[in-house]
Amino acid sequence: MADPDQKLPIKMLNDRLLVKLSENGERTSSGGILIPATAQMAKRLIWAEVVALGQNVRSAEIGDQVLFSPDDRYEVEVQGADYIMLRERDLHAVAAKRIEASTGLYL
Repeated sequence: MADPDQKLPIKMLNDRLLVKLSENGERTSSGGILIPATAQMAKRLIWAEVVALGQNVRSAEIGDQVLFSPDDRYEVEVQGADYIMLRERDLHAVAAKRIEASTGLYL
């Protein structure tokens, strides 16, 4: 999780999010087999942690885990660290402790 006291020398604009990948790209299957980051998988979405966001972002907060398509990303380097720039509309899901299991909606 990002340190809230650590300030990045960047101001995010509008609906943009700056995220850091949650993992190094390698995965482990349920059977314990290590799958390298270079393995091609058709349209697999990836998780990342939000480290900064623009003033118009409403569905995520700093520290949230967000799900997005690797095709929708732009990579950027800030102070020697690699980040990914996204638009809010490119998010597929948000995972956060503040989101309750029940939405209160009846379907």
